[in-house]
Amino acid sequence: MTQQTDETATPASARRGLFVATILVGSFLLFLVQPMVARMALPRLGGAPNVWNSAMLVYQALLLAGYAYAHWLGRFTLKRQAMVHVALLLIAALTLPVGLADLPRVSGLPEALWVPLLLAASIGPVFFVVSAQAPLMQRWFAASPSAGAPWALYAASNLGSFAGLIAYPLLAEPLLSVRMQSLAWSCGFAVLVVLVALAGASRRDAPAPVVQAGSAERIPGRTIALWLLLSAVPSGLMLSTTTHLTTDIFAMPLLWVIPLGLYLLSFVVAFADRRGPAHLVSRIAPVVVLCAGSFAMLSNGSGTLWMVGGTCLLLFCVASSLHARLYDLRPAEGQLTRFYLTMSAGGALGGMFTALIAPLVFDWAWEHPLLVLAAALLMPLEPLLNWQDPDRTDPAMRRIALVLLLLFALFLGWQLADSVLDDDAALFVMMLTVFLVGTGIMVMGWRWAFALVLLIAMVGQGGLWTIRATLEGERTRSYFGIYTLRDNAEGTLRTLAHGTTLHGMQSLEPGHAHDALTYYGPTSGVALALAATPAIEGPRARVGVVGLGTGSLACRSQPGQAWTFFEIDPVILRYSTERKFTFLGDCTPKARVVIGDARLELAKIAPRSFDVLVIDAFSSDAIPMHLLTAEAMQVYRRALTPRGLLMLHISNRYIDLAPVVGANARATGLAALSRLDFPEDEVRYTPSRWIALSADAVVLDRLARSQPDSPWKTLEERAPEPWTDDHASILPHVRWSRLTGNP
Repeated sequence: MTQQTDETATPASARRGLFVATILVGSFLLFLVQPMVARMALPRLGGAPNVWNSAMLVYQALLLAGYAYAHWLGRFTLKRQAMVHVALLLIAALTLPVGLADLPRVSGLPEALWVPLLLAASIGPVFFVVSAQAPLMQRWFAASPSAGAPWALYAASNLGSFAGLIAYPLLAEPLLSVRMQSLAWSCGFAVLVVLVALAGASRRDAPAPVVQAGSAERIPGRTIALWLLLSAVPSGLMLSTTTHLTTDIFAMPLLWVIPLGLYLLSFVVAFADRRGPAHLVSRIAPVVVLCAGSFAMLSNGSGTLWMVGGTCLLLFCVASSLHARLYDLRPAEGQLTRFYLTMSAGGALGGMFTALIAPLVFDWAWEHPLLVLAAALLMPLEPLLNWQDPDRTDPAMRRIALVLLLLFALFLGWQLADSVLDDDAALFVMMLTVFLVGTGIMVMGWRWAFALVLLIAMVGQGGLWTIRATLEGERTRSYFGIYTLRDNAEGTLRTLAHGTTLHGMQSLEPGHAHDALTYYGPTSGVALALAATPAIEGPRARVGVVGLGTGSLACRSQPGQAWTFFEIDPVILRYSTERKFTFLGDCTPKARVVIGDARLELAKIAPRSFDVLVIDAFSSDAIPMHLLTAEAMQVYRRALTPRGLLMLHISNRYIDLAPVVGANARATGLAALSRLDFPEDEVRYTPSRWIALSADAVVLDRLARSQPDSPWKTLEERAPEPWTDDHASILPHVRWSRLTGNP
């Protein structure tokens, strides 16, 4: 009785502060470590969007395991729960500091499975035990009769997660080396252990948890299924938004973190004690889905800041409205951990669908429009207009009006599909879009009709071209990206695009099949360097190329040379072996092609294996950071002869890489020249920037003098510090003006 009196007398706010602090610290650490481990993995995994999706899948699986552990632990008294959990925290601390596991590749195991296995081995123990602290802290908090409902603490948990996620690219990565990041995280983990111990001590004398009283409450299977769906769709949509943004709209690596951040913020809104913001977002979400969701099938690379903003707003509104509905379906506190366990299972299912199943089943990011449509079928729909009210209109008239509205929507979608790619019809397209959105609002009283209008809008807003590309077999999807093979209308050019980035092009005109086009035109830096190679390196030069693409550079080869290509994606090689592109087979039929990560493969070969090494390994506009660090430069120097020539392709829309290369060249003892090429023929050739580097300044001098009126300039740009495997950040090198559409 004395203990109960003490509990009642203790201000709930004091205890609440302790539990909020514990949840905030744990969640902050949980989402700070996610990008940190992904950064550690860059030298081994590269930077493809699917690597991030695989990482997210691992995190969701570990989160599910942590929630299952928290649910299982609920059968014990709070004192025993605290003892067990603190003990597990201390055991997990033995794996610190966080680092990438030394796990060898398993022969025959696909990337989609090996990457999650590596990440789980690296981060599994600490992530598992930290992920359990949020539901556990809520359970312990609710054990006091004076504490009140614990649901708002879940909002605090996601606020901490959001802070950790944003802190990494803005603070941790630019300011700290990877090693210092790991040590700082370990210190934060020690603080968490202390806070958990204090939280457990504050409830050490509590009897069997109050929450157990409601544990016998039976929850219908239909409700549990709805919990799963309402959790799975936002989770899957978060990952599909990442793929959609970075592949087909705006291939900017910093955007990878934004969908996850918005997903976390949606929980803050949906689980807050004050329901006004959640109700407001749920009210406007259907309109946002009609407006922004209509672009979910777009795949023509219309990357504008407005498009990015609309896609992100769509994710936030959908996630907030679905999570708000999930909150409205929450059980009594006695089922708290079961509720969170089901939510976590739904999140894992959504992640599994997007990260594992979709890349194997679909040739494009079809999971994105499918999840938007699923959201339309699940979100709360409160009609904005009351013309469907049976007390106001005759049911027969309402059915007739519905049919007429759907026919009108079909007509609008047909007109939109014919006009959407016409730049001169922008005003007409906007008008059609407004009418389609208005039609969708009119039919919100019928969920199926609302989803049908949304589908019509998707097809009209560029979706028809995406469907055609799939039906005509133009696309191939692999773990490393989505490739589109397409011939122009005249049948004179064949292109290969990786998301929004042109990967290569071949002329189909007689006599021009061997012309190296796009970034490899006759005035490009690499063309000039390869033309001068016999004079600089001799007639039997050994040439290595990192990044096969369409094989365009193969036709820059000269008799007597030995060529080797390094390519990470077997799908890219198939385009050449199946003669979709004939450069490789026609110009270097004896070339060796090495499949695997170029940096790892180059480290395996004998020193001084190449006279010329070309690095051209961009995945969409993602930065292959691990190929541009000082350590990578040392790998290239080892693979080259002392007089060897290194060519780096650094063309990029959003990141200025020249200062990075300049700093790394200085750090590794390399001289550098730059060639910025703006070809006159913008149909066949693409502006490019190539950097030539060599440990022997005489080699670069001969290169510069190999052409009259030398187009080569000394590379003057220098970053304050070189990129290293331990410390690198793209943030200082972002071309912010490009994000707003300015040149």
